[in-house]
Amino acid sequence: MASLLALAMVGCNMREIHWGWPLAIVSSLLYVAVFAKARIYGDASLQVFFAFVALWGWSQWLRGHRADGSALHVTRLSPRGIALTLAACALAWPAVALFLRRFTDTDVPWWDGFATGLSLVGQFLLGRKFIENWLIWLAVNVVSVGLFIHKGLWLTVGLYAVFAVLSVAGYIAWRQRMPAQAVRA
Repeated sequence: MASLLALAMVGCNMREIHWGWPLAIVSSLLYVAVFAKARIYGDASLQVFFAFVALWGWSQWLRGHRADGSALHVTRLSPRGIALTLAACALAWPAVALFLRRFTDTDVPWWDGFATGLSLVGQFLLGRKFIENWLIWLAVNVVSVGLFIHKGLWLTVGLYAVFAVLSVAGYIAWRQRMPAQAVRA
């Protein structure tokens, strides 16, 4: 059930349909138990975070606007925004991994930390409709496939392999809808 909801959510995200956000909430809450049982605590915690952030994302997509007051639409990050995104990824990965290593019994702190840390960044970019969110999700999904193979979560392996393909499809779909001069902070 969580897998089907997650696929429907990504389909909505690709089409900029705001109903993907409530689907994200339910799917995330269902996945908490799956990941906790597999001792992938970063991903389990991330699902709780996703459920809360989905409320913010839904609000952004319904009423959000850019700093200049214009409506929230698909756009690219500026060079400064790209640098900040890369810095956020470079800080989030080891921070989460070290936390997991120190405070949990996970056997995969660095892989779990990568997927968790970058997912935090990806979720923010998705909520603000920056096209680069799809590139972050591609990296997360590819690494997660390996992580879930290691953990023997075969249904989830298949789901995240599909997510990887959908990350590329989402990027292409958003690029086609994006205005030519769509570069922001």
